[in-house]
Amino acid sequence: MVNINIVDRVCFIEMQNAKKLNCLSDELCSEIRAGLRKAFDEECCAVVLKAQTRNGVWSAGHDIHELPLDGQDPLAFNVPMEKLIHDVQDIPIPVIAYVEGTVWGGACDLCLSCDMIVASTNATFAITPAKIGIPYNASGIMHFMCQLGPNKAREMFFTAQPLTALEALNVGMVNHVAEIDALPALLEEKMLNPLRRNSIIAISAIKSQFRLLTKYSVSLPPEELERLHGWRSKVYSGRDYKEGISSFLEKRSPNFISKSKDLFPPEEQH
Repeated sequence: MVNINIVDRVCFIEMQNAKKLNCLSDELCSEIRAGLRKAFDEECCAVVLKAQTRNGVWSAGHDIHELPLDGQDPLAFNVPMEKLIHDVQDIPIPVIAYVEGTVWGGACDLCLSCDMIVASTNATFAITPAKIGIPYNASGIMHFMCQLGPNKAREMFFTAQPLTALEALNVGMVNHVAEIDALPALLEEKMLNPLRRNSIIAISAIKSQFRLLTKYSVSLPPEELERLHGWRSKVYSGRDYKEGISSFLEKRSPNFISKSKDLFPPEEQH
């Protein structure tokens, strides 16, 4: 499902499951993770994550067909998409998302987990769990808050509407935007050539510092983490989550009927 090609110390990992819109299935995620390991083993100075597109889609996000319907957390720490996101964050070399087309759902989180993003002018980015009734996880929300700030992150999650490439550039989510034909040269000039010249061990140390400083900049007490998990489990074990998946698979609009008070009864509000 992926093609891995190392050129002049840069590992290009290209998703090639365009017929299924490069949905982040267990298999696809596992193959990308293998590519990351190869990049590290081959002492590459950077990874570029690309995609063959169909209907202008870079990736449609999590494979809906693989989401659980038995009360399990769809975004638990050990599911393949989450493992991939952690690997992208933890690999001690820069990972660049090279985006041509639209990015949806978990694929948007994957892009934000990369160290840098270059995008074509026709690219868009949308985080869409609210359309399906999925309670996104705290680590994913933190990615968006750190990149975009709380207000823009809330807007993206609450409305599920896409940002254009230029909007993403203006809020600091994307590093560079160019026309599709000009994007390869921009990638080489602005990113890959400087990375090849610079000290990879210094970059590795700096990336690791970025990761830890971001990760531990907000620390919740244990009781608050338990409350957070309780809210999420009520949602992914409830009716709206199952309705969201069913409506997506049946290509119809969802009929969400759950209310905020189902999650927060009046006696628990404060």
